[in-house]
Amino acid sequence: MKSADIAKRFRIDSPGKFRLKDFDPADTAGLANDKDAFAKEVADDTKKLGKLQDRMYAERRWSVLVILQGMDASGKDGVVQHVFAGVNPQGLDVRSFKQPSSEELAHDFLWRTTLKLPERGRIGVFNRSYYEEVIVVRVHPEYLGGQGLPKPLVTDSIWQERFEDIVAYEKHLARSGTLVLKFFLHMSREEQAKQQLQRLEEPDKYWKFNAGDLKERMLWDKYMAAYEDAIARTSTKEAPWYVVPSDNRWFQRMVVAGAIRDAGDRLNPQYPPLSAKDMAALEEMKKALKD
Repeated sequence: MKSADIAKRFRIDSPGKFRLKDFDPADTAGLANDKDAFAKEVADDTKKLGKLQDRMYAERRWSVLVILQGMDASGKDGVVQHVFAGVNPQGLDVRSFKQPSSEELAHDFLWRTTLKLPERGRIGVFNRSYYEEVIVVRVHPEYLGGQGLPKPLVTDSIWQERFEDIVAYEKHLARSGTLVLKFFLHMSREEQAKQQLQRLEEPDKYWKFNAGDLKERMLWDKYMAAYEDAIARTSTKEAPWYVVPSDNRWFQRMVVAGAIRDAGDRLNPQYPPLSAKDMAALEEMKKALKD
C-alpha cells in the first residue's frame, strides 16, 4: 500500500462530530515496523515533492501551506527535517510561531501568520500556527486579557467565532490558489513522557528541555479537548485535517509525506510552454552555441 493511500485513512475533510479517541496514536495501518523500508518510501516521496515544487516555482500559480500542530515533543521539527529534505531550500519557507510579540498582540489573531504566507510557487510550513489561538489560548483563557480585545467581544462565543473566522480565512486562501493541508501529530501521553525523558538523559538534547513543558503536560486532557473541538469545527474540503498517528515516527513521516505528495499531484503544476517566438529564439541560441 502506498503512502498516499494510507494517508487518506487519517483525513478529516468535513465539519461534524469527531472523536479523538477513535484514532490510535500507535496505529501503523497494519504495517510492520520496518524503518528501512519505509524510510525509502519517504525518500521517494520527498524526491517527488522536490520535483513538484520545481514545477510550482516555474508555473507561479499555486502555493502550498502545510500546518503542523501537536503537543510538545510530537515530532514537528522531525517532520520538517525528513519530509522536506528533497525540496530546494529556495522554494521552502519554514515559520515557527512562539509567544506573540507586543506588535503581534496589537493586531487581530490572524495578522502575524498572514504576513508569513508562502508566495505563489513556494511551499510554506507553519510549525504551530493561528490554531494556537483556539488551542493554547483556550486552555489558558487568561491570555485573552493581554490581547487588547474590547471587553464586550470577549464572550463565551469567542471560540466559535474564531472557528468561523478560520474557516472563512482558509476558504479565502484556497480560492486564491493556496493549498492548505493541516496535520495534527497525534501522540500518546506515554510517548510524550518517553520523548521528554530523552531530553533529560541525552546531553545533546538538554537544550530542548523547558520546565514549562512539564506544566503544560499536566493540562493534557484540556489540550486534547481543545484539539478535538478545533478539528471537528475547522475540517473542510478546502483545508482538511490529517490526524497523524505519531507514536512511531517512521509512520508519522510516511503519512505526512504521502498526504502532501497526493495533494500536490492533484494540483498538477506544469512548466510554462514557450511561445513560437521564444522557441525560435531558443533554437537560434542553440545554434550559436554549437558553432
